[in-house]
Amino acid sequence: MEENKSPLEETAAAAPEDSLENQIDATDSETVVEKLTAELAEQKDKYIRLFAEFDNFKRRTAKERIELSQTAGKETIVSLLEVLDDCDRAEKQMKAAQDAAALSEGTLLVFNKLRNILQQKGLKAMESLHTEFDVEKHEAITEVEMGDNLKGKVVDELEKGYYLNDKIIRFAKVVVGK
Repeated sequence: MEENKSPLEETAAAAPEDSLENQIDATDSETVVEKLTAELAEQKDKYIRLFAEFDNFKRRTAKERIELSQTAGKETIVSLLEVLDDCDRAEKQMKAAQDAAALSEGTLLVFNKLRNILQQKGLKAMESLHTEFDVEKHEAITEVEMGDNLKGKVVDELEKGYYLNDKIIRFAKVVVGK
């Protein structure tokens, strides 16, 4: 009997199986879509949180950078306040004192104190006199005729050059012999 089935009957008998598979596939695809939707929502949440955290980091570091630049020289300024106090005392003494030698000695003490504080902070004066002119360290203001032994050498220093922790912070302004 099975052999006498028509093609239409065969199709009809096979159709319920196909629709059952379609129903299972539809259920699976809905589950997959729900899973993907949930995963997408989770990833969006992570992204939003990460973006907010990064934005907070940028704001915090910008604020810290501003605070640092505003207070970067605080330690140096505080240490120089002692020298400023000494200068104020010296000024009062200059108005009242008659002895020029004592004033000169007191002023030299103040200057030496200032130099010592700056050296402790890493400042070092550049030695330029009677050295070869170096464009990396010196700024030539003028050239003057000199003997052969001072040709190309620094003969006068108008402004000292300075290093701060072995980095040039001001070039020496010099007169060069030619």
